[in-house]
Amino acid sequence: MLAQIDGAAGQAVVDALADIAPDFATYLLEFPFGDIYARPGLDVRGREIATIAALAAMGTATPQLKVHIAAGLNVGLSRQEIVEILMQMAVYAGFPAALNGLFAAREVFRQQASA
Repeated sequence: MLAQIDGAAGQAVVDALADIAPDFATYLLEFPFGDIYARPGLDVRGREIATIAALAAMGTATPQLKVHIAAGLNVGLSRQEIVEILMQMAVYAGFPAALNGLFAAREVFRQQASA
């Protein structure tokens, strides 16, 4: 599930934990991607919408938000849909969270355009 959703970015997170907390990398793979993402009832596209919204609303998880914006694109969300998700966060999480999310999206969109 990790490769399908996050592509190389997900594996980079796992690899970055290898020297400090390899067990945490295992938990990161097993629980979210082995258990939660694999559950029936919500497709990966819907799960990424929820994840992008939650991370943006937190306002403290920009690196993870960027990974999941890219994952959203990987699973079929359009740039416009991602922008709309982030704009929606202004209502429930405030304008600062929405702005930070939009700026993170802009960075991801630029990185993907130049790749």
